[in-house]
Amino acid sequence: MWPSLFTPQTVALVGSVGEGKLGYYLLRQMLDGGFPPARLAVVNPKGQGALGVSGYPSVAEVGRPIDLAIIVTPAATVPAVLEECAQAGARAAVVITAGFSEVGNVAGEEAIREVVRKTGIRIVGPNCAGIVNTHHALFPTLETRPPAGGVSLIAQSGAVGGVFLAWAREHGLGIAKFVSYGNGADLTERDFLEYLAEDPETQVVALYIEEVTEGRDFLRALSACTRRKPVIVIKAGRTEAGRRATLSHTGSMAGADAVYDAALRQCGALRVTSLEEMFDLCLGFTALPPVRGRRVVIVTNSGGPGVLAADWAEEVGLTVTEPSPTLRERLSAFLPPYCSLSNPIDLTVEGTEEGYRRTLTTVLEEYDAALALNIAPAYLDSVPLARGVVQAARESGKPVAAAFLPGPIVAEAVHYLREQGIPNFATGERAVAALARLVKYYTGQHSTMWHSASHRALPQTDFPASLLEPDLMAWLQAKGIPVPAFRTARSADEAVTAAREIGYPVVMKVVSPQILHKSELGGVILGIADDEAVRAGFERLAEIAARRDFRGVVLYPFIRDAQEVLVGLFRDPQFGPVVAFGAGGIYTELLQDVALRVAPVDRDEALAMIGETRVAALLTGARGRPPGDMDALADLIARVSDLPFLYPDIAEMDLNPVFVLPRGVLVGDVRLIAGTSSPDSP
Repeated sequence: MWPSLFTPQTVALVGSVGEGKLGYYLLRQMLDGGFPPARLAVVNPKGQGALGVSGYPSVAEVGRPIDLAIIVTPAATVPAVLEECAQAGARAAVVITAGFSEVGNVAGEEAIREVVRKTGIRIVGPNCAGIVNTHHALFPTLETRPPAGGVSLIAQSGAVGGVFLAWAREHGLGIAKFVSYGNGADLTERDFLEYLAEDPETQVVALYIEEVTEGRDFLRALSACTRRKPVIVIKAGRTEAGRRATLSHTGSMAGADAVYDAALRQCGALRVTSLEEMFDLCLGFTALPPVRGRRVVIVTNSGGPGVLAADWAEEVGLTVTEPSPTLRERLSAFLPPYCSLSNPIDLTVEGTEEGYRRTLTTVLEEYDAALALNIAPAYLDSVPLARGVVQAARESGKPVAAAFLPGPIVAEAVHYLREQGIPNFATGERAVAALARLVKYYTGQHSTMWHSASHRALPQTDFPASLLEPDLMAWLQAKGIPVPAFRTARSADEAVTAAREIGYPVVMKVVSPQILHKSELGGVILGIADDEAVRAGFERLAEIAARRDFRGVVLYPFIRDAQEVLVGLFRDPQFGPVVAFGAGGIYTELLQDVALRVAPVDRDEALAMIGETRVAALLTGARGRPPGDMDALADLIARVSDLPFLYPDIAEMDLNPVFVLPRGVLVGDVRLIAGTSSPDSP
């Protein structure tokens, strides 16, 4: 199927090719892009051809095998057209036609899927902007034809892809493949990620998504691709306004953004928030050698923009250190005395080709990467400065990013930089931001790879019959999850006996199936010190739950000098089970300090989760407190993340608080909500 889609020998354009019609524009795109007219055919009821390409009234009458069909017929005709193309031997089709699920025509889209199931033809679209393979002169797209190169773009939105391709053409970013898959009735981002992972012409994958279906299959495909090459992702619908727009645009509600963020990082993808950031990273990955360290030097001819770039470099995690005394001495030997030898190194407006070349070559012996910044006055020729930058990059072999601006004044110099393989960024700030992300990637600071559950064939049968806290605590204990000693009591006398067995002081909690959040109703009493206080506490809790199906109380030892954290589970509509870690006890809602991962996680990923939170500083022994047992906590998180695969009835579970001690952890409370759900699907 993939050769038919991306390297077809014969392409049939099905639809009207009258001037002003989409078919006419697509045909011109194909011809202007260099696809041989002899390998093209036009199909429409009138048998009308155009632009020197022969027309036929049906696909069957073309008289030669068709690999790929490009369809721009009315929505109602598309299923029948697809079936005709399949019967004529076509293995792939791109359906440009709109008017399906995005406007409520779900039945029409299902009819397309039925043709796919029946015939085996594979579909891009409907409601898409086409595809591109620059290395095969294949341009059946409504968007700009970009130059050839190593970036492949998968975009759910054709318009977003169009902007990116237009920038690529304007700024010389080479594109290998482009796919606008629109409604994704058949082929989706998962399929294209799998293909591009193996595509030798693709160095970097850029992905724009609004929502995904079959989220875990998506994660498997994404993770497999990131193991081979960088994958840069924009996930739209981050805010409530964005989610509303996504719903109206695609007919599907996006999942919680925090879960998407965690899932993308787990797979090793680089998430960005704007097309500009995506474009800059693609430019950096394809044009720069690997950036192996954070020490960056800025060489400029203008002080203010250099300082702005330096400020932003520090903000995004780079280090803009001063040159060493030895390096300063070497620079002063050939630079004029009016040049600033700090970092940024300011050559002033008097900067020359040799000044840029020699300065960059010298400082890159000490730094990991450089930004060559040129703010050009209209009266000076910037091409010599560009030559100096190119020579320095070649001599040093280290990453050199350029920011020559403003555009019209430096157009010739930028063109020269581009021809010589030096990336030019729109501003110095954008250049250092790209360098910072490249450092994280090349130094292995992106997340470990996501791994799917290994327990799907091993469901357990001992799911607790009761969801009351004492029964759940006993169940956790049987699973090897550490809990404190506890006793239950249905009377004040039983409570006194239980407290004595545990040992004072104790904690007493109300037990009722109608009280989930006990603290909010005063259903937890801490630090009970004697028999009299136990009796009084029991009566108080019985009164609180008098009209709420009171089942007695549960008592625990009062645990001191422990850090309280939360470990939780819930099910995301796209990705299924998700594990959460964060600040616990009374601070959970107050601080909103939570790290998420798509479950399951291993011990290393659990440690990474802990490290992302603010509570991690307390766990490492802040203000003289002994450090908490991070290894035991990570083991608990990993073990909890396995539970929804062993027990598919778990819809949601909170362990809060979990007490982190200098040695070990203890689960202080548990809340579980049951609901039938497959562990690997929404």
